[in-house]
Amino acid sequence: MSNSPLVNAISDRLRRAGYVDLVTPFRVASVRFDFTAAFRGSEGRSLDLVLLVDTTTGDFGDRDAARVRQRVEALSRALDVTGSRFVITVILAGAALVNSIESLSETCRVLNVESVNLAADGRFDQESTMKIEDRIRVLLPLEVPNNVLHKDGEGSPIEIMLSALQDRSNSELLEVVIIASQESEEAVTTAMSAVLSSALIARDET
Repeated sequence: MSNSPLVNAISDRLRRAGYVDLVTPFRVASVRFDFTAAFRGSEGRSLDLVLLVDTTTGDFGDRDAARVRQRVEALSRALDVTGSRFVITVILAGAALVNSIESLSETCRVLNVESVNLAADGRFDQESTMKIEDRIRVLLPLEVPNNVLHKDGEGSPIEIMLSALQDRSNSELLEVVIIASQESEEAVTTAMSAVLSSALIARDET
């Protein structure tokens, strides 16, 4: 694995978010794949496969956008052959590769974490750490600060939503999600939004 401080920082953050290291290189459908690092999600993110590409050290030809794309596309095909439902996310750690995001995004989700400054002790300071987290936010669990109040003192948006849903049974929400899941992901999102909106409207009317 690369000793790049940036790669190590990203890896540590993913581990703290519940991602599990995969031994690299790994094989899929008898094909060997080399990546700087690889992680598998857990629990609700168990289908996430996260690949780190170190564009700074250039391991495995990772400074060449075409080679990176070919490797990811080959992995995607191998996963299809095995019937895997993994969803691939590639994190480009370091300088962005020319045309890399546009070409790679046709195969997988692409996140670019450009180099950030180290503190005097050789570590990332709080500001730099926040920059890294902002770039990979989509992979991290939602964290809502406690005791965040609106100006009117009603509480945070999450607190208001949970309060409104207390009058709705869990079975009602589960039922609409199950029915919508037979159609598409978009249908699930729409159905859940409708239940939440209905709950909030009912709350405002009381």
